[in-house]
Amino acid sequence: MLRFSSRGLARPAVAATFLAACALTTTACGSPERAPGADDAAGKTVRLTDATGTTVKVPAAAKRVVALSEMDLDSALTLGVKPVGLTAGRGQHGAPGYLAERAKGIPVVGAVTGPDIEKVVRSRPDVILAGQTADAQVLKQLRRIAPTVVTVDRTKNWKKSLQLTAKALGKDDAAEKFLTGYDTKVGALKKELGDRAGTSVSVARYSAKGTAVMQQGVFISDVLKDLGFKRPGVQNEKGEGHSTPISDENLREIDGDWLFIGTLSTAGPDAGLLDKLATKPAYRQLKAVHDKHATMIDGSKWTSLGGAEAAVSVLGDIRKAMVK
Repeated sequence: MLRFSSRGLARPAVAATFLAACALTTTACGSPERAPGADDAAGKTVRLTDATGTTVKVPAAAKRVVALSEMDLDSALTLGVKPVGLTAGRGQHGAPGYLAERAKGIPVVGAVTGPDIEKVVRSRPDVILAGQTADAQVLKQLRRIAPTVVTVDRTKNWKKSLQLTAKALGKDDAAEKFLTGYDTKVGALKKELGDRAGTSVSVARYSAKGTAVMQQGVFISDVLKDLGFKRPGVQNEKGEGHSTPISDENLREIDGDWLFIGTLSTAGPDAGLLDKLATKPAYRQLKAVHDKHATMIDGSKWTSLGGAEAAVSVLGDIRKAMVK
C-alpha cells in the first residue's frame, strides 16, 4: 500500500559533487567547531546535544542559519531569526504557504527529498538545522560545511524541536516565552469551545492520489490533543508514515463531528481537487459534511511537518470554524 512518508532527507549527490561544491569557497568546508562566519561573540561556542544524541558545538550567536525542514524554518522565524537558506515544503516550490510572506527572499537550497549540497555551501552557513535528516552520509557532508544540528526526533514533537532549535540559536528565552503564550492561547480557546472541546475532530489531506488521514505522532494530532479533542477511528492510532491513504470506498473513515480537510497546494496537480471532492456522493454523505462541520484548510500548514507558527495559526482556524 502506498504511504506518504516524512522520513529524513534523501541522500544528495555523490561525494564528487560535494568536493566540487567545496571548491566554490575557501572556508565553507572547514571544521564543524569553527564554521564560516562564526567570528561572532569572539568565536565562543555553545555545546549541545541534538535529537540524535550527538554533541554539537555551535557559535554562541549564529548569524547565517540554513533550515533544512519546514519545522526548522518555522522555528527559526518564530525565534526571530531569518535563515539564509531553506528547503521547499511538501508540495511547494518554496516555503509553506503560511510562511511564504515571512520567508520571502530566502533562497531555496533543497527539497523534502534532500538538500542541494552545492547550494548549501554557497549560502555560507555558520549553523545548519537539519530537521529529521537520518542519512549518515548526508550528515557527514553537512557537518563538513558547518555545525549541523538534527532538530527533529522520532516523536516529531514541535515543542521539543523549538526548544532544541532555540539552544542552537541562543534563543532559549524566546522559545519559553512563545510556549507560555501558546499554552495561554490553548486555554482560552478551550473555554471558548465549551462542550465542543470534547468532540471528535478528523483531519485529512486530499491529493490527486486520493485521501489520507492524519494519525497519531504527527504535528496536527499533537495540537488537537492539547485542545482535548477526540479523534475518530484509525486517527487514534500511530500511523506507519506521515499520513495513511484510504480509498474512496472507505471515505467514511474520515468522518467525525468535525472535519478539516485540505490539499498541500492550490496550484499544480492539486488545483480544484477539493471542488471535485465536494461533488462525490461518498463525501456528501459524511455526517460532518451534512452538519456543515467540514472546513477546507491549508494542507501545507495542517498536514505537513508543522511548527510553532503553524500551531498558533491552526488555533485561529479552529476558532473560526468551531466557535460561534
